[in-house]
Amino acid sequence: MKLKSYFAKPFASVIQRKLQKSSQTALEDQQIILKTLLAQGAKAEFGKDHHFGQLADYSGYKQAVPIRDYEKYAPYIGKIKEGKHDILWPGKPIYLAKTSGTTSGAKYIPITKDSIPNHLTTARNALLLYIAESGNAGFADGRMIFLSGSPVLDRIGGIPTGRLSGIVNHHIPGYLRKNQLPSYETNCIDDWETKLDGIVRETIQQDMTLISGIPPWMQMYFDRLMEKTGKKIGDLFPNFSLLVHGGVNFSPYKSKLMDSIGRKVDTVETFPASEGFFAFQDSLEHEGLLLNTNSGIFFEFIPAEEIFTENPTRISLSDVKLGVNYALIVNNNAGLFGYNIGDTVKFVSLDPYRIIVSGRIKHFISAFGEHVIGEEVEYSMLEASKSFGARIVEFTVAPMVEQGKGQSYHEWFVEFEEVPSNLELFAEKVDQHMMTKNIYYDDLIKGNILKPLVIRPLAKNAFIDYMRSIGKLGGQNKVPRLSNDRNIADQLAKFVIK
Repeated sequence: MKLKSYFAKPFASVIQRKLQKSSQTALEDQQIILKTLLAQGAKAEFGKDHHFGQLADYSGYKQAVPIRDYEKYAPYIGKIKEGKHDILWPGKPIYLAKTSGTTSGAKYIPITKDSIPNHLTTARNALLLYIAESGNAGFADGRMIFLSGSPVLDRIGGIPTGRLSGIVNHHIPGYLRKNQLPSYETNCIDDWETKLDGIVRETIQQDMTLISGIPPWMQMYFDRLMEKTGKKIGDLFPNFSLLVHGGVNFSPYKSKLMDSIGRKVDTVETFPASEGFFAFQDSLEHEGLLLNTNSGIFFEFIPAEEIFTENPTRISLSDVKLGVNYALIVNNNAGLFGYNIGDTVKFVSLDPYRIIVSGRIKHFISAFGEHVIGEEVEYSMLEASKSFGARIVEFTVAPMVEQGKGQSYHEWFVEFEEVPSNLELFAEKVDQHMMTKNIYYDDLIKGNILKPLVIRPLAKNAFIDYMRSIGKLGGQNKVPRLSNDRNIADQLAKFVIK
């Protein structure tokens, strides 16, 4: 056992005990955080606009601060980008995290001196809790790769600005940086495929022990390594023991990733975003991610079906229930208040508070009143794939609206590793699972409003080629699982196998 892994184990045990204790005081910690946010936020323009100094409790806070998405924060963000102080939080942010937007184009999310520990400490804790539970600290002695965005930062309003993963890269502790790959120079390459070739060259002969990233881009990395060597990843890297993932639901990618590795490795799931590191897997045995209840973020929850209504039900952690699909609302020490991040979650445990990420608010299909969400299509595809032994590279779903009752349907664009021999039967199985998961969809099918879904098999690398065509290949970019329009579907139609 080398020095790093030797010292990691006792430290991991200390952190595990600390977090176990903290999980028992989650509700009290959340109330303390809210009071702290109000006290500090009252010194900035946003807090003054919303009378933070007069707010005594959560009930009053809900009345004073409406739910906002990024577009409604734009006037405040604009002042920060002009270099002004004391806008959302006292002083100026130390970074602006640039992320993909929707109607607003690029989004710029503030990260402050007070909020940066949330991102860094939580990433550390996720690895330490894994060590404490598994006893495996050996990965700390080998080479580790974090498939991330470029660490090159621009400046807007005098504030360093870039991708969150690139920002965090500047804060990797020295004792881990020596183990980190790729090199800084390679990590700075913007073009994903050129960067990937560089990563392959730098890692192919190394003792890789931990690999982290978004699942589809990890798979692309694995594919490139196997093309070069003819070996499975587990044979190429015999000491590779831990895969850390986040950003998208792991289930649709797990089978192919594990087949590429060729043997079992442990996995740790995380839930980071530019607005905060919200949750992480704290157990190898229990389902769900431990909600980060004592790290500068006060959480709120709105039943997902109410998020677009005028006066949605808005609750704190003390009132959540198991199995309800909630829109996640954050209030943090970077100056975001009542902020709708766009993700939905479900609680799978209330002691401790563990969640699963169930989808995106804006990624759904309700062209016919069915309100299908990501969790439902991913479950249906996964279960059908198990029945047929099929492996899915990637997929997305969109509505096809046709004239005439019973002529419209959901169109699934699927890149298979190998197309099932009986695609109609496979589609029928997916449809059956969809009907069991979504009662509205079930009613529409049985009522002949919709006809059963249609699967369009796509050519190899269709999604890679599509993402390349829109300039979003690699990094933290993801293909939406669901769309309520035909924009993505129409682009993918040219890749359909006739």
